[in-house]
Amino acid sequence: MLLAGDVGGTKTALALFEPHGADLAPVREVELPSRDFPALEAAIARFLAGGPRVAIEAACFGAAGPVVDGRCRATNLPWELDERVLAAAIPARKVRLLNDLAAAAHGVLGLPRTALATLQEGTPRAGNMALIAPGTGLGEALLIRAGARHVVVGSEGGHADYAPRSDLESELLAALRREHGHVSWERVVSGPGLVAVYRFLRARGGVPEPEWLAARLAREDAGAVVTEAALAGKDPVCARALDLFVANLGAEAGNLALRALALGGVFVGGGIAPRIRAKLEDGTFVAAFCDKGRFASLLVSIPVHIVLEPRAALLGAARIASSLVSGD
Repeated sequence: MLLAGDVGGTKTALALFEPHGADLAPVREVELPSRDFPALEAAIARFLAGGPRVAIEAACFGAAGPVVDGRCRATNLPWELDERVLAAAIPARKVRLLNDLAAAAHGVLGLPRTALATLQEGTPRAGNMALIAPGTGLGEALLIRAGARHVVVGSEGGHADYAPRSDLESELLAALRREHGHVSWERVVSGPGLVAVYRFLRARGGVPEPEWLAARLAREDAGAVVTEAALAGKDPVCARALDLFVANLGAEAGNLALRALALGGVFVGGGIAPRIRAKLEDGTFVAAFCDKGRFASLLVSIPVHIVLEPRAALLGAARIASSLVSGD
């Protein structure tokens, strides 16, 4: 049996897979609130205790943070992950830790076309690809073309310096710098980033927050509330915040496409993208993606797709766990 996991700052998805030839059949899976557990080992123990006892041949976990020498300190969780500790705790013969976006990229490589929604057709061709995924944080990964296949390279590009493109965004940068010091793309293009953009615009405009909105923001997930109010046209400040969020996501996706020379395409993954699909499709994202001066014509030629499969990272981790057994 194979164990796969997608470890995020908000939730941790775990699943057991059984190999059937070249295919992997899901046996059982669960999503757990990450902060309900002191460590990943505890979440795994809870999951495995919920079903029949099984022997784990190999396990792979995508974790939101940099993986160095088989260890990872999660960026948005007080967890430290270690391949050797996990192997002993599960137990499993082989364990691999990956950056969560690297795991998602492996998953994207195996997705059918029906699991994608196209934002820009571009010119389909062989070449490097890239994945950008806003969620609790902002993840980025490169898929480098190597002969007939792609080699996945994880990154922490979401923590690179945020670059404003307008006077308004310069004001946003100044406000976030006062709060955080260093301002990365993740401070703007993520669930918490959307809330930060909303708070900035609300304070800048001096428009009082409606009572119904203040009440919901106080008791619910603030990013989800802002998103819902924006898409439903219930609050103009929320709508403007989502506009600015999507424009910044498009701009950084275009930056990533240039860094990777992603002629094979750019994928927009993570938990937020499918929920704001209608907004991503209204032209705001693509306009910012292509707004690269002398390289605008190159960006116009790059295909861009939304990843609709929410389990991409989990499926990618399962693929890597399978490769640990087969030796691929």
